[in-house]
Amino acid sequence: MKVKWSRVLPAVPSSVTVILDSAGRYFASFVIDTDVDTDRARWTEPDPEAAIGIDLGLTHFAVLSDGTKIDSPRFLRRAEKKLKKAQRELSRKQKGSRNRAKARQKVARAHAGVADARKEFHHQLSTTLIRENQAVAVEDLAVAGLARTSLAKSVHDAGWSQFVTMLEYKAQRYGRTFVKVGRFEPTSQRCSTCGHRDGPKPLAVREWTCRACGTVHDRDHNAAINVKQAAGLAVSACGAPVRPEPVLAQREETGSHGIPAGCRAA
Repeated sequence: MKVKWSRVLPAVPSSVTVILDSAGRYFASFVIDTDVDTDRARWTEPDPEAAIGIDLGLTHFAVLSDGTKIDSPRFLRRAEKKLKKAQRELSRKQKGSRNRAKARQKVARAHAGVADARKEFHHQLSTTLIRENQAVAVEDLAVAGLARTSLAKSVHDAGWSQFVTMLEYKAQRYGRTFVKVGRFEPTSQRCSTCGHRDGPKPLAVREWTCRACGTVHDRDHNAAINVKQAAGLAVSACGAPVRPEPVLAQREETGSHGIPAGCRAA
């Protein structure tokens, strides 16, 4: 079988798994031992104070706290016409026929192309952000909840969960600080200049003026700055702890509050 190598193996593999996907493509997956220090030596260390906050969205895929806006590629939206045509052709084929099998594989290849393009975009962007910053903060979005709204197709097309997962494991692999900010943090409501909380705003509001200090904010840029500040990266980004120290519970807060021991989880 003709092989197209995606990269040079850094060591002799201990095993190999051959995978056939639904689009009829074969992949060889190798298991190798890697060295952490060797991985980190591949990249030059960034400025110890380089930190970035990321606000994920639909109008722009990501807006960074330094003001950079990354457009959303919308791979599924751009391929919809091709996917609909392939799906129509599949529905017209007789079940069990060879032509239906060919049409099914054509649909699978079209979907695989969309998924591969999205994954490549996520890999390139996450690698760039991790390479250039010592610390990265991102908001922990409720993707499952958003996927039940009218924005479901756009949310799935963006693939936020896959992107955040890539950021997390690459940060761990290359010795960067990665922080997830809680989804209930009011990043879109708080003024990043004076800290005044201005209240919730509908999605149609893209710019707003702080009633306390008069600063005009771009909604997404302000949210990205707030994500960075909420993670503690505005103060320290050189690998130091960015979360507040744990505080001992007060005496009246401790204990099981009368819950029988047998009912408590182990």
